[in-house]
Amino acid sequence: MLAAMATQDDPYYRPDLARAHHLGYGFHADNCAPGILSLLAPVQARGGLVLELGCGSGLLTRHLTDAGHRVIATDASPAMLDLARGYAPAADIRPLTLPGDPLPAADAVVSVGHVLSYLPDAGAAIARAVRPGGLFAIDLCDLAYGEQRRGEPPLGRVSDSWAVLAATSLPAPDRFVRDITIFTLGDGGCWRRDDERHENTLINTTQVPGLLAAEGVDVSVGTAFGEERQPPGLVVLIGRRAA
Repeated sequence: MLAAMATQDDPYYRPDLARAHHLGYGFHADNCAPGILSLLAPVQARGGLVLELGCGSGLLTRHLTDAGHRVIATDASPAMLDLARGYAPAADIRPLTLPGDPLPAADAVVSVGHVLSYLPDAGAAIARAVRPGGLFAIDLCDLAYGEQRRGEPPLGRVSDSWAVLAATSLPAPDRFVRDITIFTLGDGGCWRRDDERHENTLINTTQVPGLLAAEGVDVSVGTAFGEERQPPGLVVLIGRRAA
């Protein structure tokens, strides 16, 4: 039996999608973690503070705290934050919504899962949050990300208690849209359905180093944090502020 579709205007990653993402999509954080931890070695050596943006359910956060980092982990989704508090209890988990909320100063700012593709104007704020001698390491979707997925058929992932189906579209060269349907098995064997539309801005990352140089941060554009392989068009930005 299928319950009625939710229609409320809620934030991205409501409870059903948050849970499915936590259980079925941790591979990206797992792949990125070794490279990020290597970049953060100097920060850990001096006992610095790491600020994580878009921590989601704490998948990367747990890697950071297990390695001994002091971490403030933030997200705009209440459902994701609830999961993160249980999964990465050693971190300081806080709600934070960009661009309105101020960013705490940190020795490193990290983010995976192309969080800034939801917030294309937040790059300067991130750069300003980096303390002297610090760095940021984030991924985001380049213009090529959309071109690689033009005409892509819907993709799905299924478990015993949930299923996720995502159809993508490219309404403009710099706009990437995912229409996501989530089915979740509830009490009594009743399946419920929810739908979310995620709209991302695709960024010409060749322009980013020049823009953030004005903030005193030297930025390199690459394809990985370390040795992992990223999907085509998912670009890694590593920025450093002079001591």
